[in-house]
Amino acid sequence: MAKILVIDDEKSIRDALRDILEYEGYQVDEAKDGQEGLEMVLNAPYDVALCDIKMPKLEGLDVLQKAKEEGSITQFVMVSAFGNVENAVEATKRGAFDFITKPPDLNRLLVTVRNAIEKANDVEVIKTLKKRVYKKNEIVGESAIIMKVKETIDRVGPTEARVLITGPNGSGKEMVAKQIHEKSNRLKKPLIEVNCAAIPSELIESELFGHERGAFTSAVKQRIGKFEQADNGTLFLDEIGDMSLSAQAKVLRALQEGKITRVGGEKEIKINVRVLSATNKDLKQAIAENEFREDLFHRLNVIPIHVPALADRAEDIPLLAEKFLQDVGEDYTDQPLKRFSPEAMEQMKKLPWTGNVRELRNVVERLVIMCGEVIQADDVKLYAGMGL
Repeated sequence: MAKILVIDDEKSIRDALRDILEYEGYQVDEAKDGQEGLEMVLNAPYDVALCDIKMPKLEGLDVLQKAKEEGSITQFVMVSAFGNVENAVEATKRGAFDFITKPPDLNRLLVTVRNAIEKANDVEVIKTLKKRVYKKNEIVGESAIIMKVKETIDRVGPTEARVLITGPNGSGKEMVAKQIHEKSNRLKKPLIEVNCAAIPSELIESELFGHERGAFTSAVKQRIGKFEQADNGTLFLDEIGDMSLSAQAKVLRALQEGKITRVGGEKEIKINVRVLSATNKDLKQAIAENEFREDLFHRLNVIPIHVPALADRAEDIPLLAEKFLQDVGEDYTDQPLKRFSPEAMEQMKKLPWTGNVRELRNVVERLVIMCGEVIQADDVKLYAGMGL
């Protein structure tokens, strides 16, 4: 049953709205002024609030704004006798779902409430999915070296600093980038990822900066590049050590000037992008071999974060294995919940894990599929090396 809060200083209005909404099967609570309404919204999960604008103690638009600032997902429908355009526009700016005038048309009121409830349900689903994604991207471990990584993420996340993430393949560099974005002030804007190693050198500049129609043979229409897509958000350049020198020069210019030019274009486009980058290469050696620009390295390497190989933090293997066991269990709902025997976990800790965290995740998924409810040491010996 959907829960609705009526916030209005007129008892007759509250009573009328309660009668209508309860007849429709909704659970209804009342607040006699703006301050009481705000406290109730922040302390209980209401789907919809029908909120008057002119009220004592706290006006309706202020209730709306403060509720949104506190992260409330309650959908506000502003109800007012002052049905002017200015109030409607201001309510929309502050995050109201809709604005209706007193006395409300009954049919419109009920349609608006139903739509607002659907919106509230959608927001709740999205919020739950985001929590699942965040949980899956969580960096797991209690070793000293991984705790240092987490501490650095917490410190650098809310800043605008560029971060260079290093570490072997499969160690979790992408997860570090996602965690930094999650903790940044750019969270509501996109995190755009580019795998520089997966894009041919002749296409990387078009991928990053976009191109104009006719810039080259196959450019049949204009394309917006990753820098523009990430405007006001975060751009993650994965495996940047594989980027061509010509593309490096353009990235350097974009970082220095905050401007890009599409391939085949002349117009300069202003961008506001936070750049995170990652590599499994030794960039200092690449600089010595003239394969990477030193000036770009210093631009990117404001805050370095090194993600260790799994073999360097073997004490984290049980925590990671249990997390992956839970993650895989959520994906394979047709499989019974599995668990490791103590001997199996000891065997897991003895393995070399040359593929790092990525390999561990794959092995756990393989064990869930192939083994019984209790994963034994012999199962680990049998299935752990199958990917080699």
